[in-house]
Amino acid sequence: MIESTIAAIRPLDEPAMVAAGELHGRLTKPAGSLGALEELSVRLAGLAAACPPPLPEPAAVAIFAGDHGVHAQGVTPWPQEVTAQMINNFLAGGAVVNAFARQAGASVTVVDIGVATPLPPAPQAGAATPGGGANSAAPRLVSANVRRGTRDLAVTAALTRDEARAAVETGIRIARELIDAGAGILLTGDMGIGNTTPAAALVAVFTGVDPAEATGRGTGVDDPTYARKIGVVRAALARHAPDPADPLGVLAAVGGLEHAALAGLILGAAARRVPVLLDGLIAVSAALAAAAFAPDAVGAMVAGHRSAEPGATAALHHLGLDPLIDLGLRLGEGTGALLALPVVAGAVRVLHEVATFDSAGVAEK
Repeated sequence: MIESTIAAIRPLDEPAMVAAGELHGRLTKPAGSLGALEELSVRLAGLAAACPPPLPEPAAVAIFAGDHGVHAQGVTPWPQEVTAQMINNFLAGGAVVNAFARQAGASVTVVDIGVATPLPPAPQAGAATPGGGANSAAPRLVSANVRRGTRDLAVTAALTRDEARAAVETGIRIARELIDAGAGILLTGDMGIGNTTPAAALVAVFTGVDPAEATGRGTGVDDPTYARKIGVVRAALARHAPDPADPLGVLAAVGGLEHAALAGLILGAAARRVPVLLDGLIAVSAALAAAAFAPDAVGAMVAGHRSAEPGATAALHHLGLDPLIDLGLRLGEGTGALLALPVVAGAVRVLHEVATFDSAGVAEK
C-alpha cells in the first residue's frame, strides 16, 4: 500500500498555479495585498490542478494516539495512563481539540494506533462523517492498535519494520476513508505521553540538526528532566544510526506509532490531492518522514502554526513551509491546525467570491 500510494503522488500542477496567479491579478485589490494568502491559494490550486481550487471543506481531524517505551527513561513527569484518559476525554467532547473542532465545524476521529491501556471497543454505529448527518458532530474511535506502545528507543528499536509499515498503512487508510466520506481537508492530531522525545529524534535525523536543537520541554519539564531528554535522544541516535534515506527504518528505530500513522495520513491525502493542515511538533516530525518517502507530498502540506517546541521550527525550515499563525502553542491534539483552518478557507474563498475589476466596474491603476 505504501508503494502504490507514493506512486500516485505528483508534483503541483503548473498551469493551475499560473491561472490562479493571473486571477489574483484581476481581483479588486492591489496586487500582492493578501501576502502569504495569495501564495497559499496558488499552491492549493496547483494541488487540486484546478483554478479556483475546491473550498477546503468539510474538515476532518484525525487524532492518532499511542504510547512510548521511552517513558521509562523519565523524559516526562506525566503518567502513561493519561494517554488513554485523554482519549476518553476526546470521545466525550471535553478536550480543547473538541472545543475548537465544534467552532470550526470539523469532525473528530480518534485512532488507537498504539495505546498501552486497553480501550473499550469502538462503537459500530454513529460513526462521524465529514459530510454531515445526524451524528456527524460526535467524535468516533477507530481501533487499529498495532502494539500496546513502542519499545524503549533508548534500549532497542522502537518498532519492527513490519510494525512501522502497519502504522503508516493505517494512516493511509484513514486518509482514504475520510476523503471518501467527503472531507475536503485533513487536519493532523496526536496524543501520546512522551511523544515529543521520538519526535525530537525524527527531527534530528531528517534535518541534521543537533539533538539539543531538536528537543524541547514538551509538557514543560524541569531542567534536569530536559537534560535527560536531550541525552536520551542523543544516545538513541548514536545507538541506531538511522538513515534518513530510509524513512521506514527511521520510524522503526526512533519513531512512534502515531508519528508513523500521521506520515501515512499525509501520504494518503497527497495521493488524492487533498490538503493536509499540519499541527505542531508531532505532525511536522511525521511530515519529515512523509517527505522522505515522497518529496512531492510537501505540496499537500500546509503548516498551521509554529509550535513553541524548537524542533518544529527546524522541521518547517527543512520542509520549506511557513506557518500561518504563531501563538506559542504546544498542546498538540490538532488544536493549532484547527485555529489556522479559517485562514486556509479564506485564502481559497477569495478566488471563488471576490469580483474582478471588469465584473465590478472598478478602474485599475
